Amino acid sequence: MHINLHKPLAFFDLETTGINIGVDRIIEISIVKVNIDNSTTVLTKRINPEMPIPVASSKIHGIYDKDVAECPNFKTLAPQLAAFIDNCDLAGFNSNKFDVPMLVEEFLRADIDFDLRNRRLVDVQNIFHLMEPRNLSAAYKFYCDKTLHNAHSAEADTLATYEIFKAQLARYENTELKDEKGKVFKPVVNDIQQLSSLTARTKNVDLAGRIVYNDKGEEVFNFGKHKDKPVKEVFSKEPSYYNWMMQGDFPLYTKRIITQLRLSMK
Repeated sequence: MHINLHKPLAFFDLETTGINIGVDRIIEISIVKVNIDNSTTVLTKRINPEMPIPVASSKIHGIYDKDVAECPNFKTLAPQLAAFIDNCDLAGFNSNKFDVPMLVEEFLRADIDFDLRNRRLVDVQNIFHLMEPRNLSAAYKFYCDKTLHNAHSAEADTLATYEIFKAQLARYENTELKDEKGKVFKPVVNDIQQLSSLTARTKNVDLAGRIVYNDKGEEVFNFGKHKDKPVKEVFSKEPSYYNWMMQGDFPLYTKRIITQLRLSMK
């Protein structure tokens, strides 16, 4: 299945020390860059997270402290990684919720301003869950009729995700669904912009989903005692809440967003 592209599309997967975006670190990244002509280039790197890898995490992905002890840290690799995916749209499996926020966070720690504004994000898991709710291994079996070996290896997962995506495009090319108003539409089309809109399925302002847009288009908190309250209204009435967030272990990208909102109040 040929993917219609106007710019390269980078599929990627991360293995990490844990799932806390503000605290945990990347220990392996694999990227499959699909060029406009659909040729591919694979880049896989092991990374020293500069922190112990919890045993519970190692049992999932099979990477232990000794395996990355001599590897470069993320800041060392960041320029190479940023250059490799420069001008690429991004895709992955559960990537909008986890991999993209984690990658952006690591770039920010490395003092690289990784801009998402001109990138489309395609989450293959969201297409899968919309059409066939299961997990990656089941998706690989269902769409490709293959068994996923070396699951939780970043490269194996990334290559499987790329194959699943192409199979989804072929399988659902003419499949129609009805929306909540009964209007018939074709959700899965061979167009990255439309697939990005389809798989976003959130109104996040920041990548971690701590701040979202409400029905009025206002930025509101999505957690804690001020959940559903406009951010600017809270900062106006309770300025200390901004300071509390800035001093907490919130992701750097979230802190950047609330700072921008606070500055826009002046």
